[in-house]
Amino acid sequence: MDQVFKALADDTRRRLLDRLHEQNGLTLGELCERIAMTRQSVTQHLAVLEAANLISTVRRGREKLHYLNPVPLHEIQERWIDKFERPRLRALGDLKRRAEEAMSDKPSYVYVTYIAGTPEKVWDALTDADLTAVYWGHSNVSDWRPGSRWEHVRTDGSGIADVVGTVVESERPTRLVTSWAAPEHEGEPDRHSRVTFDIQSHADVVRLTVTHEDLGGEDELRAISAGWPAVLSNLKSLIETGSPLPQEPWLVPGR
Repeated sequence: MDQVFKALADDTRRRLLDRLHEQNGLTLGELCERIAMTRQSVTQHLAVLEAANLISTVRRGREKLHYLNPVPLHEIQERWIDKFERPRLRALGDLKRRAEEAMSDKPSYVYVTYIAGTPEKVWDALTDADLTAVYWGHSNVSDWRPGSRWEHVRTDGSGIADVVGTVVESERPTRLVTSWAAPEHEGEPDRHSRVTFDIQSHADVVRLTVTHEDLGGEDELRAISAGWPAVLSNLKSLIETGSPLPQEPWLVPGR
């Protein structure tokens, strides 16, 4: 544990871990691209991280690939974070995020809908690749573990993902947080947005709150303001009736 805290105490090493969290399996050269120091210095930092078991390496031909190992971080969470009340910490985190949003010029969008069903059914409708294909026109593909990559893949057989991102939080069946980006901007965190699904049960009704933050501008806000109601109406219909709406709601002409 001492080695882990020592490794995390340095800003450069934390940035290297952030980079691997964004995209695992990078070479030394790829890791050096965003670090303003020599390859030798980066190599030394990586050695400290590897000694602390925060990263692991795999040889592929002449290249060495670096992978994030979240286990020591999970152990820190269990020992130093989980002993505190998680709801209180989450409330503080939400307060911090809202304060940061107030100082940011990036717009955000919130949509709330009520669904006759269970939290588990809503969770599955958001994360199951086959179910999302039925009502969204895309399959959401991931193992839905924190730190994992996810893809929003077309259902036309092309295998093309129109949105990619990272699973930030995953607490089945109550909360899912993911980053969103166009595939060409996957390596640019400042161009990612963030979507939070909060699922709350009230007797036989589920309140689903979708918060889409850090949007790229007013054009993107207008686009998702039309898109989310259509998608979530289709989800609601699927859960409550077993079938999506008769027509794809995003194709219904506006006024």
